[in-house]
Amino acid sequence: MIIQTKYHGELEIDEKKIIHFEEGIPSFEDEKQFIILPLEDSPFLILQSVKTASLGFVLISPFEYFADYDVVLPDAAVKKLKIENENEVVVFTILTVHEPFENTTANLRAPIVVNTKAQLGKQVILNNDKYTTKHRIIKKSPASVGEEG
Repeated sequence: MIIQTKYHGELEIDEKKIIHFEEGIPSFEDEKQFIILPLEDSPFLILQSVKTASLGFVLISPFEYFADYDVVLPDAAVKKLKIENENEVVVFTILTVHEPFENTTANLRAPIVVNTKAQLGKQVILNNDKYTTKHRIIKKSPASVGEEG
């Protein structure tokens, strides 16, 4: 299947890799089919809408940036995603990319959860006040302030 994408132009994709979001994504409820694409040589991925070329969310694996991130899925989300085993689950967070890039934030409050066996996805709102929608992915080091290289 050939689709138009935001960051990769025209691309041939394997239909078996399409992830189905039965409820869409909040504010994009009509968008039900996405594919995850790598973004060049980087740790970033794109959650690309199959239907709308201009809709592509930048994702990361939150565990690479936030070692203590703990996702406890509500039972309703486990049921909706038909999760039988935690090994079939992948968790991503959507980034809000800012200029300069060091101001980029991750939405830890509402991760994208994918059942890789069933190819089902959902943005899940976590019931944990510790997480917000704006966690900086690059921590400013006090030692780096004023340093010149």
